[in-house]
Amino acid sequence: MAHSIVPTARDRAGLAGETMRRILHVAAAVRHHQDEGIAALGLTPAVARALHQLDPDRPLPARDLAEQLGCDRSNVTGLADKLEQAGLVERRTDPADRRQKALVVTGRGRQVRDRLRQVMSDSRLLDGLSTDELATLRDLVLKISDGGCPQECGQV
Repeated sequence: MAHSIVPTARDRAGLAGETMRRILHVAAAVRHHQDEGIAALGLTPAVARALHQLDPDRPLPARDLAEQLGCDRSNVTGLADKLEQAGLVERRTDPADRRQKALVVTGRGRQVRDRLRQVMSDSRLLDGLSTDELATLRDLVLKISDGGCPQECGQV
C-alpha cells in the first residue's frame, strides 16, 4: 500500500489534505460510537465529560470542575444537578472552604464512570488492523499529536 514515488509539493499538499479529511472522518466515527455508548449509560456527552473529569477519590469544588472543563461555573451547576439527580455525585461541604460545595462521586458514580471509561476506550474501529499496523498507527499518531494542541485538549 506504500507508494515508492516521492510526492511533489503539490502532491504532498493533496495527500496531506486527504489525510486530514480521513482523520476527521475517523474522529466523527469514534464520536458517533462514543455518543451511542454514552446515551446507553443514560448520560449526555456534557454530563459524561463532567463525570469523567471527577476523581472518585478526591472531592472537587464545582469551580475547579468548571476550570477543568473550560466552561462557566453556571454551566457546571446544571451538570452537577444532572449528576446528582442520577445518583452519580453528591454535593458536600468542602472542608477546605465551608462556603463551597464539593462534588463527591458516589458508589454508583464510580460504577458508571468505570463503564464510561470503557466506552471512551472503544477500539472497534481498529479491529481490522494487524498488531504491526496498530503499532505503526500509534507511533504516527504520537508523532503528530502534540502539534499545537495544549496538553488538555487531548484528554477525554
